[in-house]
Amino acid sequence: MTERPWPAGAATGIGSMPGTDPVEAAAVVFGELPGFPYVPELPARGVGADLVGRTAALLVDLAIEVVPSGYRVAGRPGHEHRRGRDLLQWDLDAVQAARENAGAPAVLKTQIAGPWTLGAGIELARGHRVLTDRGALRDFTASLLDGLAQHVAELTARTDAPVVVQLDEPSLPAVRAGKLSTPSGYGNVPAVPEPEVRELLATTIERIGALTGQPVIVHCCAPRPPIALLRAAGAGAIALDVSLLAGASAELLDEIGEAWDSGISFFLGLVPATDPVTAPGLKDLASPALKLVDRLGFNRSILAERAVPTPACGLAGATNEWMRRALALSSDLGKGFVEPPENW
Repeated sequence: MTERPWPAGAATGIGSMPGTDPVEAAAVVFGELPGFPYVPELPARGVGADLVGRTAALLVDLAIEVVPSGYRVAGRPGHEHRRGRDLLQWDLDAVQAARENAGAPAVLKTQIAGPWTLGAGIELARGHRVLTDRGALRDFTASLLDGLAQHVAELTARTDAPVVVQLDEPSLPAVRAGKLSTPSGYGNVPAVPEPEVRELLATTIERIGALTGQPVIVHCCAPRPPIALLRAAGAGAIALDVSLLAGASAELLDEIGEAWDSGISFFLGLVPATDPVTAPGLKDLASPALKLVDRLGFNRSILAERAVPTPACGLAGATNEWMRRALALSSDLGKGFVEPPENW
């Protein structure tokens, strides 16, 4: 497996973008992030374009439908499922067009919901979340991995670039803490033990790594991301919002340090994901990363070796102007990690 397929100094984005035009979104991503572009997600298009609906479009021999409470397993593909597939195909068309204009990138990133977030976001026929039925959760994960294999093959054929997969797991902390509501809304789904969470993640990461030959990125924008769990599950890179580490416990900092020392890369969310009141300078944006490295006792060169700057999270809530600026600033930070300005 390639240790680091992205070039030194590369920057990327988390996934989501504002607007509804996939052609424009892909052109912006390939233009601003030529070293490490990604397949844009446009949730403003509605049903089937959000993280769970988009990921469900990859499922093989399983289908979903929309109900008042969200997504639910369906007996056969209906309008919503077909819409999700169509939106994804339009996105791939847009990525191919952007690649033809910009040239083949060194590596391309695509994002899907991780197994626990997918299992939390889809209901079974009786209304309970998929993750409450471990057999159903395994079936969904296997179906997703089959669909992902087709997705990666198509992306590779369309772009001539190796593909890195990012697993988005925003629901993971709630799964572990038992904070997901039951169908009635009056109770919570029992917490899932850490060994069980880790085992499914590890199996998923191993399968994806074998499929792509690349490290797997896991993104979790929680205030206390489960670094040790993700490391134990085999994540090759961990994406997080650095601003949420302010006041982090010594235990969490130790987990970050151990993960970095073990060779894991960190995708550091340093640029605001929505329009800031005052436009920050590059030094201000880099400061949390520099302080983190200094506090952990690493040489700052680790930022060039095993760090990738990104916006703090997805950019779906940003204006088009800030979205472009955020990606450009991320790119500038990546260059600064390799050749730090004197005032850093």
